[in-house]
Formats: sequence, structure tokens, C-alpha cells
Amino acid sequence: SYPVHLAFIRSITTTMLSRCAINAAPRAATALLGQRQALRTLLPAVTRSGHCCYSSISAVDVAERTKRLLDAKSRSGLTYDDLAAKLGVTNTYAAQLLLGQAKLTEGTAAKLQEALPTASADDIRGMVSSFPMRSFDEEILKEPNVYRTYEAITHYGEAIKSIINEQCGDGIMSAIDFYCDVGTTTGKHGEKRVVITFNGKFLPHIEQKAEDNSAKGPRD
Repeated sequence: SYPVHLAFIRSITTTMLSRCAINAAPRAATALLGQRQALRTLLPAVTRSGHCCYSSISAVDVAERTKRLLDAKSRSGLTYDDLAAKLGVTNTYAAQLLLGQAKLTEGTAAKLQEALPTASADDIRGMVSSFPMRSFDEEILKEPNVYRTYEAITHYGEAIKSIINEQCGDGIMSAIDFYCDVGTTTGKHGEKRVVITFNGKFLPHIEQKAEDNSAKGPRD
């Protein structure tokens, strides 16, 4: 199987649930907040100061900010598609921003504040000034929607790799120079179907020629 960034999958499925008129994101944030006491019990020395796992990032602060932002989105009545259109980003990236998994730029911050007028200016500034710790809680795999998306990618992983190699050569699809969009279509029997589009730059593996190596080797 091939590694997949599960935090990113969480944003995909959050967007997907929103597109299907099931707003699960606030419940996810509430669940994160519900873990606060458990974290303080398990890691009292660390979480007493509001930090978990990383010395520079407060997991509690990020979870609380996410809850406030999702509440602001709910009050606005906007879908992720609506928010994405106002920000000029993909719907999945809009979800990533609110979930604390992407960095908000200065140019987009003003648009976000206008789109979500009840969002705190301090929260918006914090999203601009801080750098996200792109990570995930392994418990997220127990959520069926997330797990099924993860399973689909890993199950088809070798086939996807083979086709990428055949069409592009020896390399990988970037998940940084990358766009993701989640939508729906209607099947021939009238059923709603989910469509997830990945658009990533192809990054070829290089032949490591000594003459191209600009760093001196670790030799005396």
C-alpha cells in the first residue's frame, strides 16, 4: 500500500459530507474538543501548557479555533462550494483552511473575513501568522467515510502508480503543487455519486549524478 495524508482525506470527506447536505465538520471539531480532558490526563506535563506532541503548536488552541470558525461558517449559511467561490480556492482547500490544515495568505484573509463576518479577527490573524502542523489523529481512521476513502486509494494504489509510471515516467504526483476538488454527479439510475479530482504536478525521480551534486560529500 502507499502512504496517504489522512488529514487531507479528512478535509475531502468533510467537503463531501457538506456537498451531500450532511454537516459533520462541527461534530468533528466538537469531538476534538472532547479529547481535551483525556489529553490532560494522559500527558499532564505537556497538555497543562496547552501543547500536545509538538512544542510549537497548541493542539487545544487549534481545535478551539477550528470550532469557532466552523460555527462562523454555520452562521453564514455558506456551503464549502460557496466559501470556495468567495475565496477563489477549491472547496477542499477551503475546508483545509477552517480545519487548520492549510496556511491562510494575506490576500485570502480579507476575503475570508468578508465571507465569515462573525469570525474573530484574532482567529483570522492567527491563521495568517502561524504555520499549520499538517498531521492527523489516527483515531480518524475509525470514521467510516474517512476510512473508506483511505481504503479506496490504498486498494487502487498499485494500479494508480502503474498508470502514472506508464503515462509520465518514473516519479510521483505532488501533494504540494496540488489541487483537489470534491463534487457530485448523478448516476444513470438517479443515484447521487461522489466525484473526487486530484490534480498534482508530476515530480520525476532524478538520476543522482555526482557532477550535479552541489553539496560537498561528507568526507575529509
